[in-house]
Amino acid sequence: MGKVIIDNAGKHYGSFQALKGISIDIQDGEFVVLVGPSGCGKSTLLRMIAGLEEITSGDISIGDRIVSDLPPKDRDIAMVFQNYALYPHMTVEQNMAFSLKLKGVPKAEITEKVNRAADILGLTNLLDRQPRQLSGGQRQRVAMGRAIVRDPQVFLFDEPLSNLDAKLRVQMRSEIKELHQRLKTTTIYVTHDQVEAMTMADKIVVMRDGVIEQMGTPLELYDRPVNTFVAGFIGSPSMNFITGQTTSDGFQTADGIMLPTIANAPQATTYGIRPENLRVDPDGIAMDVVVLEPTGSETQVIGRIGKQPVSAIFRERIDAAPGSTLRVMPDLNVVHLFDASGARVS
Repeated sequence: MGKVIIDNAGKHYGSFQALKGISIDIQDGEFVVLVGPSGCGKSTLLRMIAGLEEITSGDISIGDRIVSDLPPKDRDIAMVFQNYALYPHMTVEQNMAFSLKLKGVPKAEITEKVNRAADILGLTNLLDRQPRQLSGGQRQRVAMGRAIVRDPQVFLFDEPLSNLDAKLRVQMRSEIKELHQRLKTTTIYVTHDQVEAMTMADKIVVMRDGVIEQMGTPLELYDRPVNTFVAGFIGSPSMNFITGQTTSDGFQTADGIMLPTIANAPQATTYGIRPENLRVDPDGIAMDVVVLEPTGSETQVIGRIGKQPVSAIFRERIDAAPGSTLRVMPDLNVVHLFDASGARVS
């Protein structure tokens, strides 16, 4: 069983508290992504699970064992690092087989496991090459293959795609997700890229300043963020936030512009609407266009409603130019209202 339970885990570096009572239940076979800005504690938590950082308080269990005091080699985990960490003087085959040789696994079994992993990852024709003869994507596959041959209870990924170009990141994202679907091994994946989190995860854990802001499925976090931090972090481009207050007629912005809301909307000081939930409407709200960014399949418009910055994404081709005015209308079914503390109230 590859179940991972993190129970009130904390981490101090002297007087600095990097993690503050983190609790997560990760089910066997689940793909969980830890996401958040730099310094939020996600990599520290991953390294604590791996045993590369000591835990200051709380407990971490893998399977049926509490592993908080066990060395990494005894935790039955395999980790894929950001920088691949391959041995440059070894071939692909030797890199993948090295950990098994250290454990004294019979040679025939090593060959079988390496060949199986190479077949899964499309590395069969590259087994005799050294890392310097491989592309970035191929090196990442070798690092993944080295993890697969160990047949661990848990895979740990520490920002494995951050060194790849944009096109290769998309490809490797799909390959890692497909790999998880085939192997069904519990996976914990760290990234600062919320697109990676949304597209890969069964469950996302959003972290900030050493605490968990929200946990849930990708669509739960997208549709029902608990506060402005999660709402702004999940989704690309990020949600628009317009300050003001609710009135009996709707939401009045700080510039005195009235935005529509649902009937009997609760008191709020921030109006949130995602760029993709604005549509062109001749009877809508005036949006002054500042920049247009056409990508072919869609057009992103960056502008202002009153003095407040707003962005919108349109699938259709629009007739607009910098300095012009668009009339836009929000979809009231997906408007979010937040109170002064940042908590979502509607």
